[in-house]
Amino acid sequence: MTDWNKAVLDLTRDLVRMQSVTPADSGCQALLGNALQKAGFRLESMPFGEVENLWARRGDGGPLLCFAGHTDVVPPGPVQSWEVDPFAGEIRDGRLVARGAADMKSGLAAMTVACLRFVRDYPDHSGSIAFLVTSDEEGEARDGTLRVMQALDRRGERIDWCVIGEPSSTDVLGDTIRVGRRGSLTGLMTLRGIQGHVAYPQEARNPIHDLADFVSALNRDPLDRGNRHFPPSSFQMVNVHSDTGATNVIPGELRCRFNFRYSTEWTQGALIEHVESLLARLDIDCDIDWRDVGRPFLTAEGTLTGAAARAVHEQTGQQPELSTSGGTSDGRFISPYGVDVVEVGPVNRTIHKVNEEVRVNDLPVLQRIYYRIAELLLMEPAHSGGARSGGGS
Repeated sequence: MTDWNKAVLDLTRDLVRMQSVTPADSGCQALLGNALQKAGFRLESMPFGEVENLWARRGDGGPLLCFAGHTDVVPPGPVQSWEVDPFAGEIRDGRLVARGAADMKSGLAAMTVACLRFVRDYPDHSGSIAFLVTSDEEGEARDGTLRVMQALDRRGERIDWCVIGEPSSTDVLGDTIRVGRRGSLTGLMTLRGIQGHVAYPQEARNPIHDLADFVSALNRDPLDRGNRHFPPSSFQMVNVHSDTGATNVIPGELRCRFNFRYSTEWTQGALIEHVESLLARLDIDCDIDWRDVGRPFLTAEGTLTGAAARAVHEQTGQQPELSTSGGTSDGRFISPYGVDVVEVGPVNRTIHKVNEEVRVNDLPVLQRIYYRIAELLLMEPAHSGGARSGGGS
């Protein structure tokens, strides 16, 4: 009999040893695909540009439950600051310390092992199970899940439910399930002033001061107060550069970047109009290159959220909070196709940090959560409510 607890730990360690710094996959998808293929999944490689993507499916009918995630990781940063080699897969004091341990190779490993166990126990399960795995989540996110979803849509392949293994938990495993995310909008702005001598400011216009006026005016009042599902929208400057190389010269140009994380109180168009109107009132001469990072999405409480919450409670005793906080995820590319999306995964406290970690004891529990979600959705329709209206593939 397979030791499923050992299997998920071993697979996680194998994955973190692959140095898949975005957009590299470094063999992770081949490793996952080999295991899934032996369990009856049909594999389809879907590369776009330099990004590797894997679509794996078992079954032909609906409803279709998809497990999704990414194999790429952020760079480890200063390796000398880590307590271990970030790509060695070492265990210290009950923690697997490695880049990608929490974000999100443990989630991928637990999903894979859960599905191997599920199809062994239920070889004739109803509906279909799929995996959508990309190596383009931490980077530009343009040739990964976005492109795969476009390809699936063109051929009429529809997903009903999607579980993403992102690290959703805050303090302990299972305390939070993400049911949506705020939108993300980035502006790359160039402000034009008039260069001059610092002793004669009346003969110049300082774009640094213009930026200060803009930031002050934008922050004077809250963008919104959020709503029942979303926290308040936020604005942050992330980069500012303006320099002539001299200490006595007012610069004539400034380049900066800023980002909004916005709730459903705004549309993207309304937010852009708000910013550009403010700049016009302040008489600031500038150009903005707007970058749509992702629109807000929300999965209403129903079949999928109920199954995920029940599975978490049964396996951890937690009553999970249904939340839309945090950064963006590839759910922003999946939800617009009418897919119910949740994110269920390990604790996110150390993601993108030096000494990223996941508790070893959390791995088998996470595997059981995913297994139970599949069981509730595909084997217990009387409890789950079956597929949502209009679902199937």
